Amino acid sequence: MKKFGLVLEGGAARGIYTAGVLDVLLENGLRADGVMGVSAGAIHGISYAAGQCGRSYCFSVKYCKDSRFMSFRSFLRTGDICGAKFCYYDIPQHLVPFAHESFINSKTDFYCVCTDVKTGLPVYHKCEDMRGAEIEWVRASASMPLVSNTVEIDGQMLLDGGVADSIPFRAFMQMDYGKTIVVCTQHDGYRKETDVTAKLMPLRYGKYPAFVQTMQNRAEMYNAQLDDLKTAENNGEVLVIRPSEPLAIGRIEHDPAVIRSVYMLGRQDALRRLEEIIKFVN
Repeated sequence: MKKFGLVLEGGAARGIYTAGVLDVLLENGLRADGVMGVSAGAIHGISYAAGQCGRSYCFSVKYCKDSRFMSFRSFLRTGDICGAKFCYYDIPQHLVPFAHESFINSKTDFYCVCTDVKTGLPVYHKCEDMRGAEIEWVRASASMPLVSNTVEIDGQMLLDGGVADSIPFRAFMQMDYGKTIVVCTQHDGYRKETDVTAKLMPLRYGKYPAFVQTMQNRAEMYNAQLDDLKTAENNGEVLVIRPSEPLAIGRIEHDPAVIRSVYMLGRQDALRRLEEIIKFVN
């Protein structure tokens, strides 16, 4: 029997769109057998796996103006644009508690994607718990190059999974998730342009030429992945949920009203296609 899986693209603050989609799925009893999240997709995907509807929206709105959450002040003070202690320990343990037992006992397997800085290749890790060292995998997956410290886990130097595999639906389908829903955070027809920061990569990551090469080829790789995803969608291999309009939100967003509007768009897009989603899954 083919398993039902979710693949969640990243995109920093754009990920709140994904949170809206996931909450609609939870509200309608659509629990996937497995989730593979990248960067912001991993952050919001763990709440889905734990069955915590509304949690991602709650902490995103509540702390968007807090400099410890996501800000250049945090970057200047700590080297991480997202405060590591605040985002990955204070929030889930105390401020907006994460349901650890529900995650552990969930029938939804959760995987996050990181990029190995030494090899420039993707790493797919299954998380069994979100306490202790396991939360570091999610932090690594969401650690954007240039504005984040490299995360070391078991000798591996890791950063943002979106560098090496932004939309890992092929990797996921090879794990027997044949009924795969992909949630993107860019609208249909989007094409990625070469980032001007690519020129800075050799200065910051000169010791890791494979990673530099992957970063410099990122736009080409991403656009090829979009083409592959569109073909798979047209062939009925996957169902893709993407924003019905370009998301008017910055990568770092401090306005609760903007966050709410993007979250609501995710909900609206998911509700509009709910019958199609149910039919696909069943």
